[in-house]
Amino acid sequence: MSNAEENMSVTRLPSQFRFPGGHRVAVVFNIAYEAWSDGKAPGIGPMGNVLQPGFFDTNAHSWATFGAVRGIERLLGIAERNRVKTSVMVNGVLAERHPDTVRRMHDLGHEVLAHSWGMDVIPVYLDETAERANIKRNVTALERVTGVRPVGWLSPRGTGSLASPRLLAEAGFLWHGDCNDDDRPYVINTGAGRIVGIPLTMDVNDLPHSIRYGNPPRAMLEMFRDTLDAARKREDVPLMIDVTAHAHVYGRAFGAWVFDEAMRATKRLRDVWIGTRAEMARHVLEFSDDTPTGVARKRIKK
Repeated sequence: MSNAEENMSVTRLPSQFRFPGGHRVAVVFNIAYEAWSDGKAPGIGPMGNVLQPGFFDTNAHSWATFGAVRGIERLLGIAERNRVKTSVMVNGVLAERHPDTVRRMHDLGHEVLAHSWGMDVIPVYLDETAERANIKRNVTALERVTGVRPVGWLSPRGTGSLASPRLLAEAGFLWHGDCNDDDRPYVINTGAGRIVGIPLTMDVNDLPHSIRYGNPPRAMLEMFRDTLDAARKREDVPLMIDVTAHAHVYGRAFGAWVFDEAMRATKRLRDVWIGTRAEMARHVLEFSDDTPTGVARKRIKK
């Protein structure tokens, strides 16, 4: 770990923190709009068993391509009907392949966040020079299509490098989601600027739920309802819940209805805030500015 990472510290939010509107519980609806670099295929697919090394997995590639062909339109349509703004993870390569779709999601008011160039470009594998280049490549591609710079970043499999928070802060990002160590956001003081860590809670996520564990869609809806009920009635501290649908997984008709029902159920509640990760990050930074000594600080150790 470099000296820069040794000097990073985390500012945790206190129990009196509240999300916009004074709400204690927040729900963020995420859409994963994913693709792989040219010549690359997903490491997992519907068949389960992997091919021998050196062979291109046409089955997994075709399965994943469904997200860009059909799945993204289905999920965006659900969000539009429910009047819910989502945070959409977008690989830079999709800004080149499907610019009209990426532009449309921005025009609809969704947050378009950077998700690395392709799902095979994972920052932890990159040296600092290559990681900087990857960040710049994604910012350029998304800004060219949407007209605005992305302010959020989430790496493939949520796996950034030790330097990622600093490099992203240097590049002007407000938040990143490569963390799972909290159920509320927090501020990372990188030495190169502040950036908000917004954990990607994995409890209500279609890919591990369905593909890895083989659960039916209805079970994910039950899990969401139980999680939300527990957060509202059994907790007294602020916490957030993610509902994540991948365009190539629950962008299919068999699972998309769960995204719809989760939105409908949440919108009926007056004590839950629904918003994007960018909105959350801005709110956290405002709170942090207003209460500079009201939170606990913890230095990141080796």
